[in-house]
Amino acid sequence: MSTETIRDAFGLHALPWLGVVLLALVGIACVEGLVRSLWRPGSYDWRASAASMADALIRRGVDALGLSLAAPAYLWAYQHRLQTLELSTPAAFVLLFLGQEFLYYWYHRAAHRVRWFWASHSVHHSPNQLNLAAALRLGWTGKLTGSGLFFVPLVWLGFPPLAVTAAVALNLIYQFWVHAPWMPRLGPLEWVLNTPTHHKVHHASNREYLDCNYGGVLIVFDRLFGTFVEHRPEIPIRYGLTRPLHSYNPLRIALHGWLELGRDLLRARGPRARLKVLVGRP
Repeated sequence: MSTETIRDAFGLHALPWLGVVLLALVGIACVEGLVRSLWRPGSYDWRASAASMADALIRRGVDALGLSLAAPAYLWAYQHRLQTLELSTPAAFVLLFLGQEFLYYWYHRAAHRVRWFWASHSVHHSPNQLNLAAALRLGWTGKLTGSGLFFVPLVWLGFPPLAVTAAVALNLIYQFWVHAPWMPRLGPLEWVLNTPTHHKVHHASNREYLDCNYGGVLIVFDRLFGTFVEHRPEIPIRYGLTRPLHSYNPLRIALHGWLELGRDLLRARGPRARLKVLVGRP
């Protein structure tokens, strides 16, 4: 399978536009940092934000290489699709949106419950302060873990790979603003949407808040599957990992989970113990 085939299927020629979007989000995050610094001098962690932005730039570079364990599966699924679903009607867009939201929920839940995926996803939870810049810290090893395989069913049903990857990208762009913990509650919208109130609970490392609120745009699947946790004002939120990572080195941030996983694999005795390390809970 040629690199050109993968680039065409996944629209990697659109990477310059993604770069423009990234610059815009970086600008907005910097504005937030300036306002928060003026409001409460010394309260904003600029070094952590710089590390998050560096992580995002490395991620864009890795994306440009077109490396992905899921890419061959996407192309195989589309070649053997059940039908062709054209995005020519509102119903098709709604189906793609809901399907992507459903599968994103299960990917995100697995990213917290399966250590192989957590090794990459823990990067996003490593900031000890929640802000808009933290939304940019996604790590750059995710495509090498096969996390994109969660969305292959949409391609097999008949949606083009580019449409699926675009839906996932828009999901992540939506989630940028939910990393603003200073946003107020949004009334009835809290019942349907993933909001800053719900997402700051997701980023908490308090025992009462662990492993919850996995939704991307919607919060309805958390409510349906029992993983929704309401914010409790009497419990102050502690952000970051349960074992805090105090580092501003982008490489250390991106690889710390994999280094810990590797050490535990070396200590494990026997195939069953090693498998438990890989697919067990973090």
